[in-house]
Amino acid sequence: MIVLKILGIVFMVLIVFFAVTFVIYFFNLDMKLMALLIKPMTKYYDWSKARRDAKKLKKREMAKAEEKK
Repeated sequence: MIVLKILGIVFMVLIVFFAVTFVIYFFNLDMKLMALLIKPMTKYYDWSKARRDAKKLKKREMAKAEEKK
């Protein structure tokens, strides 16, 4: 009897998973989500790139200061 309950739960989980996947596919929700995330991701990329560039510039300036000594 417990085996039937476990199989029933597994079957229900699979049905729910299929339904969610079908809704995402039918309404193209993955691409709509990506369209919403492009702007914040671009801002983060630009911010992190500026941070990396500033770090490289600081490192170069410190190297030049070391050479002068």
